[in-house]
Parts: sequence; structure tokens; C-alpha cells
Amino acid sequence: MKLSKFFMQSAAAAALFGLALATPSFAQDKFPSKDITFVVQAAAGGASDRTSRAIAAELEKDLGVNVIVENRPGATGTVAFAHVAEQPADGYTIGFGPVEFAIAEHIGYDFNRENYTYLAQVMDSPVVLAVRADSPYNTLEEFLEAAKTEELSVSNSGAASAFAAATFTLSKMTGAKLTGVPFDGGAPAVAAALGGHVDAVTAGAGETATAFADGTLKVLAIFSDKPHPMFEGVKTAKEQGYDLTFGAWGGVYGPAGIPDDVKEILEESIRKAVSSQTFLDAITPAGILPVYRPGDEWKAFVDAEAARYGEMLAQ
Repeated sequence: MKLSKFFMQSAAAAALFGLALATPSFAQDKFPSKDITFVVQAAAGGASDRTSRAIAAELEKDLGVNVIVENRPGATGTVAFAHVAEQPADGYTIGFGPVEFAIAEHIGYDFNRENYTYLAQVMDSPVVLAVRADSPYNTLEEFLEAAKTEELSVSNSGAASAFAAATFTLSKMTGAKLTGVPFDGGAPAVAAALGGHVDAVTAGAGETATAFADGTLKVLAIFSDKPHPMFEGVKTAKEQGYDLTFGAWGGVYGPAGIPDDVKEILEESIRKAVSSQTFLDAITPAGILPVYRPGDEWKAFVDAEAARYGEMLAQ
């Protein structure tokens, strides 16, 4: 009887000891307890990279861990998308999801929008068509008229980008001979135009605002519903008779299956980041517009955009 009582007491003590050991471990496992990797699908310097680094800096302050930005350009962003999809759905790998989320599937890329957890939309950067300062074209009409008699090259940030879609659709609408030249990101696409390697560039307002401000690029049209505050005097395509709107929007996503509690922590931290003055100060001087949609609303928006681009590109 005494021996039995001894074993019962020993078992109880062991259980208490085990609970004492387990409690600190549980606390350490609370998300996040280690570095987060933020994958960017484009090269450094463009709107995607600038926005991602601004978000990452705010997440670091709020979550108390390092948020490491990793650029993985290639195949119009699908290299990065595939990499993120393959990572554990634990919230420690997230990425920047651009407008290519709505386009890639329509032009032959192996991409499935359902393979991801949508956390929030954070920005928009209306597409612009621009030429180098010494270009002979001063208006969209002059550019398109010239392209009806000779083929003109237009750089973009990738074959599945809104910028490529803008060029393709404008060409079909007007009969202009426009050839898209894809690059891995908006920054190199703009650099190609500035270097005279192409006749024009379709890029986001974020990639072209600085060059417009310093006079090295002429912006011929903005593909948005209303003029952009960073491009004084530049008319929208609609105002010039071409009813086309394209935006290089983007948000934050992760692999499918991120647990709800982790998703809520990330969503709330992203929401605070987008509303911070530091984030606004980082993106708005470059012509990038802050736009916030929570995860479920952003997913619905992406699906609607995918349907729109599917119809547009099938014509």
C-alpha cells in the first residue's frame, strides 16, 4: 500500500514537473518566434520591391522578429510564387503577390490562385506608357500613329504582367504594331527605355515617377480612371479616347493552409503597417498609392481581376 502510494505521488510529481517544462516551450512556440522570410517576385528597385521592404520594416517593429526580404525574380513572378507555395504553411514564409496573380494562368504559366493564403492588398500603381525624353513622340496619338507604319518595342516587367497586357490590348484595339519586351521587374524595364534599348515602356507609376520628375521620361498616358497626382498634366488613356484601365496592384500572401490564429496575427500586423505614416512616406513619393483590403476581400478582388483578364486576353 505504501509502495502504491509512493508511485502515485511520484507520478503526480513527474506530471507537474513535465507541465513546468512544457509551459516555457509553449510560450516560445507562440507565433512568431523566429525570422520571417518575405519573398519578392521582382528585382530590387521596382514598386514591388519598394513596397515589400516598407511592409517588412513595419512588420519587424510590430512582431519583434527579423523580416528578411528575398528577391526571387524570374518567369514573370512564377518562380517566386512556386517557391512560396512549397514552403510550410506556418506563416514564416510570405510573399508579395502582384497583379500577375490574375494573369499568369491565362498565358500558359503553371499557376493556380487557390494554392495561397491571401493576407491583404496593400498598394496600387496605375500603369503608364512612357518614352525617353528625346523620343520624337509627345502624345499617345503620335506614338500609336507611328506604330501603324513601323513596329515599336515596348518593355515591361514580364510576359504575364499588367504592363504586357496593356501593350497587347492597346495594340489590338488600335492596330498599332507594338511588340512587348519582357524583363524581370519594372526597374530593369524602365532602365531599358532610359537606355534607348526599346522605343517605350509600360510600367507602374511607382517605377516611372522619379524619371518623369527629373525629365528623363515623358509619360504619354496613364491607364487609370483619373489622373495621378505625381504626373501633372498627363492625361489618362480614357481622356485620350482609349477606354483602358490597368493597375499594378499588389498584396501579401503565403502558402495555402496557414492556421487561422497565425493568419489573424499577420493580417492585423499588415493592416497596421499599411496605415502607418512610415509606410506612406516610403511609397507615396514614388507614385505608389496605398490601398488596403483584408485577405478575404483581396481574394475576391483577385478572382474578379482574373476573370477580367481572362476575357481580355482571349479576344
